Amino acid sequence: MDKGSLASALGSPSVFGQSQFALVRGNAFEAKVKADGGAELLRLVHEKLDRGAEPPAEARVEVPDLSATGPEGRAARTALALREATGTAGAWTLLDHPMLALEVAGSPAFLEPDAVVVHPDGSWTVVEIKSFPMLDGSADPAKVGAAARQAAVYVLALERVAARLDPAPRVRHRVLLVCPKDFSNLPTASAVDVRKQRAVTDRQLARLTRIEEIADALPEGACFSPEQSAEELAAAVEAVPATYAPECLSACELAFHCRARSRDAGAVTRLGRPVRAELGGLSTVEEVLAAARGEAGDPDDPAVAALRRAARLRAEALATAGAGPGGPAGAGGAPEIGAGIGIGIGVGAGEVSACR
Repeated sequence: MDKGSLASALGSPSVFGQSQFALVRGNAFEAKVKADGGAELLRLVHEKLDRGAEPPAEARVEVPDLSATGPEGRAARTALALREATGTAGAWTLLDHPMLALEVAGSPAFLEPDAVVVHPDGSWTVVEIKSFPMLDGSADPAKVGAAARQAAVYVLALERVAARLDPAPRVRHRVLLVCPKDFSNLPTASAVDVRKQRAVTDRQLARLTRIEEIADALPEGACFSPEQSAEELAAAVEAVPATYAPECLSACELAFHCRARSRDAGAVTRLGRPVRAELGGLSTVEEVLAAARGEAGDPDDPAVAALRRAARLRAEALATAGAGPGGPAGAGGAPEIGAGIGIGIGVGAGEVSACR
């Protein structure tokens, strides 16, 4: 389904995606990196990942044509090109925008890396080209992490292709991340080890519920066409279980819709998966507050015990702040929740209330 159209029909349009300016800048940088038959790109691969091999400038370099009809045809053509390149000893091969297939929940997903390089020894390397800069040799850790997770999926897909060859070539777990250097448009690169991300992704793929099982659980006649009425469409979407987390905002077009559903249900997952993991069996904000007040929950549960201790500490902090300068004498009143903020900076409850 087109999740972007679906989100708009549900009244929660998505802003997911890159700006046109970022796309144009990224495409221009990628074209610069791959100019002259990928000479600069292969030089970076040799420099960062395979210094022991013959330099691309002195060896034979091949850039096969990967054009074909449809994603299935392009994936088959890519597999053939990889097989032929692996059998050509001593040559560097650059596959520009190859097409890879990976089974996700029982259905094939087609992936398009920026490039894959076949080394003279027959090993394969994934190349990711990004437009965010490397300043003094390092880049934004969050963006590098996202690129590593993306490249790990490509590594998994390449391993599926390699497994069908005999002998199976080695798929390198160090990928090449190419970015602009400092504030220029000159390319620089860094080798990124994606073994951890690859292992996590592999486990997640193995645990995914298969599409057939999801379809079998849907009500008879369920349809996700945006042409339906808003009520019918919302009912169809709600028939599919979903667990919202803040990370969804950067990866899914339906994130705003699921966030609204999560807020209505009082789910703690909207505060983040780490918070959800710390709370154990407490799945809603109401359950958390009741446990903290001592109205519900097993006292022997570590999460419940921690919440009640936090509630006691908060009450003591508010009482102390309420007795400070500018605040009510004693703890008989009910200071505002913002009063606790003043403890560390020497501000009384009354002053914090005035600021609020």
